[in-house]
Amino acid sequence: MLATGALNLTSVKLLAPHLTADNHKSVLESARSKRKIEVEAIAARLAPRPDVPTIVRKLPVSEVPAPVAAAPPTSPIADAPAVAAAVPSPAIAPAPASVPAPASPRPAVTTPLAPDRYKLQLTIGGETLAKLRLAEDMLSHAIPSGDTAALLDRALTALLGELARKRFAATERARPGRPTAEGSRHIPAQVKRSVWLRDLGRCAFVGDGGRRCQERRFLEFHHLTPFAVGGEATVEKIALRCRSHNAYEAKLFFARDAEAGAGSVREPGAQYRAVTSKRVAQPSSVWNESGGRMPAGPY
Repeated sequence: MLATGALNLTSVKLLAPHLTADNHKSVLESARSKRKIEVEAIAARLAPRPDVPTIVRKLPVSEVPAPVAAAPPTSPIADAPAVAAAVPSPAIAPAPASVPAPASPRPAVTTPLAPDRYKLQLTIGGETLAKLRLAEDMLSHAIPSGDTAALLDRALTALLGELARKRFAATERARPGRPTAEGSRHIPAQVKRSVWLRDLGRCAFVGDGGRRCQERRFLEFHHLTPFAVGGEATVEKIALRCRSHNAYEAKLFFARDAEAGAGSVREPGAQYRAVTSKRVAQPSSVWNESGGRMPAGPY
């Protein structure tokens, strides 16, 4: 499996302590083409660990030593302090203190402990901690224990509901959407919601080896049959793709079409009705009722 690339050394190292003569084949097969986080979940299932306690502690702050002021230069004339005071010596700027560059924030670390149990470790700021404490106080009637995990779950549930309303027009009393106009690229909000839930908010591209793309950010709604050749915006014909795989599949489709001799597919141009305008010649001047000449113009 190492020779064919189905497993890597990291996966083998994570699973090695849990392999036995009876389970090694099934365990290694279950880890085929899996990412590190997924292999860690398999190891946690084989050897569950207890939950970790909730800890919030202040990180140490590295102090920067204050710059040492440079001593004024001594005058070569020991008995002439007044002259030295009257004649100002050139200012010597102290050497700039080496200030360490701020460290880039580390991403949150998620470690599987047991089936459906994970350890989350991250760094937050003072304002975020204040919001966390305030939320604990306001939810003390619902979560008397002040469990941070339960509070985080509630916060994320509320956030996802708000994002669904903003992004996909989700509502408890959804009105029936209007039918999409013929030739429109518009994807109804109901279709977007259904596709997002079906694909679990992840790119649904599956490679030749059967491995699905793990990208969850910068997703796009992909027409399985391109819009240029009549693809419809229905739940069955729309799927989530990351930007790279969306462009990759479009390139593959049109390349196959070009090899078949049809050339690149283009949308039909708009048809305009030919209108022939007739210009009516007007005299430069006309006569009025009294016999005077009037300038030309619309009357």
